[in-house]
Amino acid sequence: MNALVTLIIIAVVLAVFIISIYNGLVSKRLRTKEAWSTVDTQLKRRYDLIPNLVETVKSYAKHESKTLETVTNARNMAMSIKDTTVQKEQYENMLTSSLKSLFAVSESYPDLKANQNFLELQQELEDTETKIQAARQFYNTTVLSYNTALSIFPNNLIANRFNFTPERFFELEEEEKKEVRKAVKVQF
Repeated sequence: MNALVTLIIIAVVLAVFIISIYNGLVSKRLRTKEAWSTVDTQLKRRYDLIPNLVETVKSYAKHESKTLETVTNARNMAMSIKDTTVQKEQYENMLTSSLKSLFAVSESYPDLKANQNFLELQQELEDTETKIQAARQFYNTTVLSYNTALSIFPNNLIANRFNFTPERFFELEEEEKKEVRKAVKVQF
């Protein structure tokens, strides 16, 4: 009789332990999805600002149709991907790069640089870029937590059994990584 009670207690404790780990993994996976949703919300905000920016630049920089077309195409490609795939990451990086080109072009048009609408859109876009970076950082932090939880023992046994899979980090393109690694030159 004591052996049966002991076995039942061990089974209950083991079941509670497994359920606890499983629920923890589900919670971390959902936090990761929520973090990606935050990134997506900021990306949508950027997508919504771009057509207004392009129209404003178009009226001043008629000879820059190639740059405007590049920005518009990059926006459309980035919007077409709905998940956290490598392709989404590449298109987002392309969009960021094309926006930098657009702002570089604006330097050649003093009237455009002085346009209040352009300045407000530029400020909104810069603010959105800052929010996107913060959201990406939060996403990567939650991915790290989730992936770590999947990897440690005994969680990995339960994660494998219930088909939990690691999430991808949002990473910079190789070209952007090189830019970040360059030493900043200060000249007086």
